Amino acid sequence: MFEAILHGSAPVQRRAMAKAITLLESTRADHRQQADELLTALLPHTGRAFRLGISGVPGVGKSTFIEALGLYLIGQGHRVAVLAVDPSSSVSGGSILGDKTRMEHLSVNERAYIRPSPSSGTLGGVAEKTRESMLACEAAGYDVVIVETVGVGQSETTVANMTDMFVLMQLPNAGDDLQAIKKGVMEIADLVVINKADLDANAATRAQAQISSSLRLLGLHGNPDNAHHNEQVWHPQVIQLSALQGLGVDAFWAKVLEFKKLQVSSGKQVTRRQNQALAWMWERIDAGLKQAFRQHPDVQTLLPKLTHEVLEGRMAASTAARNMLAAQTK
Repeated sequence: MFEAILHGSAPVQRRAMAKAITLLESTRADHRQQADELLTALLPHTGRAFRLGISGVPGVGKSTFIEALGLYLIGQGHRVAVLAVDPSSSVSGGSILGDKTRMEHLSVNERAYIRPSPSSGTLGGVAEKTRESMLACEAAGYDVVIVETVGVGQSETTVANMTDMFVLMQLPNAGDDLQAIKKGVMEIADLVVINKADLDANAATRAQAQISSSLRLLGLHGNPDNAHHNEQVWHPQVIQLSALQGLGVDAFWAKVLEFKKLQVSSGKQVTRRQNQALAWMWERIDAGLKQAFRQHPDVQTLLPKLTHEVLEGRMAASTAARNMLAAQTK
């Protein structure tokens, strides 16, 4: 699998990558050990791709835009990987995984690889193993990796902690001035894209002006790095485009290259990736501790009894939690 990912022909490499990402997403203990060995082997071949995160509300046109961008980049000589995260049902646990269907032209191009994955209840708009899947794509030689989030709202900020650039897509009539300055996803966006600008040019222009003003306000009061007018510092910007018409995609990529040049020359891209790697390590530690806690024999013994007492109202939930935590540390 390792050799096929690195050196296989397009069909062989796709199959190997599909198997590798399935292995990375597996929750079986024996698969986890194999996945760790695979990641260790792939790691020296990673890090050379540009990682682009794209978020936005459902219906904003993320998939349409990614296909238009992917085809444009392939025309420029790039290889493009897309990791699309689809929402999982809170009732059945299932997921449609339909983003690949929307990218019908990009998905059949041999210089592109599209992998839909279920969110599986993970908060923040991305799947639990998206970071690991991204490394597999980089090792396979894809020099642009795009992460498309679920698209669930203003708390969808996790993707910014795993990519080099975070792009937020908005609709022309997405809200008023107050909506534009709310904290959350807006204040961490490196670039805001007003999509479907061809439907209502006036609304798109108003939205661009409102969001541009908001970004300046957020920069002045929330981020000291953006408070001064320094041409060596990237200041978040707002652009308009129409993904369906293919208008503005070249201008978008020009902004991405401008951002990349500033980040690389200032050393911020390296620092950003280092911080992301440490954050990823601690996230995995937190997840591992939670799993180990649930599997602890004393916790498993106490859990049914304390659960029953909480349900019957005889014990506060916080007290039950402290009792189980104490049992795990004995």
